Amino acid sequence: MDETLDAIIVGGGMVGAAVAAALGQAGMSVALVEGGGPPAAIPDDAPFDLRVSSLNLASQRLLEEVGAWSYIPAARRCPFLHIEASDAAEKRHIRFNAAELELPGFGHFVENRVIRRALWQRLAELPGVTTICHAGPVAWVPGGHRSLLELDDGRMLAARLVVGADGAASHTRELAGIATRDEDYGQRALIINVRTRLPQQDVSWQRFTPAGPQAMLPLPGQHASLVWYDSAEATLAREALDDDTLRRAIEHDFPARLGGVEAVLGRASFPIRRRHAERYVRPRLALVGDAAHVIHPLAGQGLNLGLQDAEALSRRVIAAFRAGQDPGSRAVLAGYARERRPQTLAMIAAMETFHHVFTGAAPLRFAGAAGLALAERLEGAKRQVMRHALGLQR
Repeated sequence: MDETLDAIIVGGGMVGAAVAAALGQAGMSVALVEGGGPPAAIPDDAPFDLRVSSLNLASQRLLEEVGAWSYIPAARRCPFLHIEASDAAEKRHIRFNAAELELPGFGHFVENRVIRRALWQRLAELPGVTTICHAGPVAWVPGGHRSLLELDDGRMLAARLVVGADGAASHTRELAGIATRDEDYGQRALIINVRTRLPQQDVSWQRFTPAGPQAMLPLPGQHASLVWYDSAEATLAREALDDDTLRRAIEHDFPARLGGVEAVLGRASFPIRRRHAERYVRPRLALVGDAAHVIHPLAGQGLNLGLQDAEALSRRVIAAFRAGQDPGSRAVLAGYARERRPQTLAMIAAMETFHHVFTGAAPLRFAGAAGLALAERLEGAKRQVMRHALGLQR
């Protein structure tokens, strides 16, 4: 505890590692505290993991800026140039084409473990970053010029800033006494990795049904990640099916444009819940990613929101550091909260609206479908919606 670090990051997942990489690259002294171990190497021929994220252009740019993007092999990422959403009957829809919006693409689908591994490879190159694995916080003591963080292995760390990036069940948030507002949607999402009959696609699509959305996320080669929302009972029943029965259920219930499924390669489900921290900052402490907010995953924006937190916090902290100011000051953290909280609330509101409209009563579903058709004809609105979804609103 003799040394006061510039920052301690609690949580070595994708968002926490991104913050650590950004600060470490700027020459700051950083400790990254991770409850598990470092990410393992991923063999080139490893099957695709079930946990896949959509990285939008802003997230990709952040990974490039912190030096991690080059560690994501091209064979493990799938670019997408088109996005489509439709009602259950597929009669009303909205389509986005990257070329029409003068964009190089909308982003990439990448396994979470690949993103995390790339960030940790970058961290290993940064002399100012120390990783502390198999440890977690048990006490946090804020102070006038620094915070103290006691770890469960007996170590005591001191830093001008503590960042909680330790997920939806954040212990850092709990130690800081920050409450959350939660909602259980009464649904589960079934994630299914499949081998498709069609070759690699460059379109991501989603269909809204009364039971919940169905989505296809393309992966490299003849692979895709399917997301099937439904009630907890229906989802758990599907999850228990044998591979061939589940394959036939997919071909029966999913849109024909999927093109057919050759094999089911893996499946898992999780409950759909929302959790939002009542505040993002305390003196010398900030929350990022799932520690601050867990939103409905129907638009796949959870990780992008977290990486936008990482970018916004890092930008402000680094600016203060380079100006010789206190990177954990009240002014720095208040500016971060003012920037991120309204943007997150707007995304939460949008996801709530989509969920309740398309799973609500028939008149609501009709209004939602009509809204898709109208939005398809409003080019200016489409452009603005997509810029927001890609994190390009700044």
